[in-house]
Amino acid sequence: MSSTRRRLIPILIILAIAAIGAVVWWKSGSSGQSAAPPATAVAAIGNIENSVSALGKIGPKTYVDVGAQLSGQLEKLHVDVGDRVEQDALLAEIDPRIFESQVEGNRARVDSLKAQLAERLATLELAQATHARNESVAERGLIAREVLDTSAAQLKQAQAQIVSLRAQLKEAQSTLDGNTATLGYSRIYAPMAGTVVSLTALEGQTLNANQTAPTILRIADLDTMTVTAQVAEADIGRISVDMPAWFTTLGQPDRRWQGTVRQIQPTPDIVNEVVLFKVLIDVDNSDGALLPDMTAQVFFTVSQVRGVVTVPVAAVFSPPQSGGQSFVRIPGPEGSSPHPVQTGLRDRENVEIVSGLAAGDTVLLPAASTTQRPNASAGARPPMGMMGGPRR
Repeated sequence: MSSTRRRLIPILIILAIAAIGAVVWWKSGSSGQSAAPPATAVAAIGNIENSVSALGKIGPKTYVDVGAQLSGQLEKLHVDVGDRVEQDALLAEIDPRIFESQVEGNRARVDSLKAQLAERLATLELAQATHARNESVAERGLIAREVLDTSAAQLKQAQAQIVSLRAQLKEAQSTLDGNTATLGYSRIYAPMAGTVVSLTALEGQTLNANQTAPTILRIADLDTMTVTAQVAEADIGRISVDMPAWFTTLGQPDRRWQGTVRQIQPTPDIVNEVVLFKVLIDVDNSDGALLPDMTAQVFFTVSQVRGVVTVPVAAVFSPPQSGGQSFVRIPGPEGSSPHPVQTGLRDRENVEIVSGLAAGDTVLLPAASTTQRPNASAGARPPMGMMGGPRR
């Protein structure tokens, strides 16, 4: 054995001893960490709610588009967006001069025909007197027969002229009434009380009502709003009329508006091959917090319980051989063993314990679960952005 080899042997022995010591130290550190206490949760009183979620748009339940029934220049607008108006309030005026001249012409014709009728009535009266006198004289044979026939013809002619003039007067009066009504359309009044939410015409703009009535503005009753929610076809079977629902808005995510389902429209919208049904929900808006075209996150309450004992979903398990029986693990001095419980409703985070546990009892969670428990009594808020998916 050479001297070099004899020097290497002690060095190798020292390295081996150092490696064995490192392994022992690592194992002792790992065993110390694994001795951490298990995760637990406390059974608490809370609320469980199963719901179907959807996105929706908010709009007024009642509104009307106010249009013009005649053509002309929009001379004056008396309201602006946001103004509240009462029923029959003056909203706008269209230049009335052309229609005023038509009414004046019709009125002049009616006056002329009335004068002609008065003249013809006087002529008729004279013809009647003349014919009556000729009849009296003819009975005594003092006038020729043709004189009597002439007076009779003149009487009939006067009577026919009266009938003709009365028909012309009726026609002229009808035209006058129609043009007077048309002139009234130059002043546009509010058909309902509400708030002006939009203006689609400006002062000085020329309106053409020959084909379709041009819309000038929209009036809406903002005291009652309607949420139009789009529910996926997979969930529409769980929705029914009069079902309770609530929603939040992007601007006030901490406030819940309550309502009930008023209508489920049978004709769906198909968006990117996704079938969505419209569900309408009415809600009181007397405080004016909701505005048209706001986005709503809607939740239809399918089932719910309040003030019940709840534990995290992760704490409950059902072994394959248990026949559907649910269990939890309760820590004790001699370890933990499965404890049977009867469960009820559940959502994403919590499950209702019907029997087997009381509020304040401690249960074990799986090692991967956190010991932090959500505030069940306040109710966990579903995540925003869910579209038509149920909470389970």
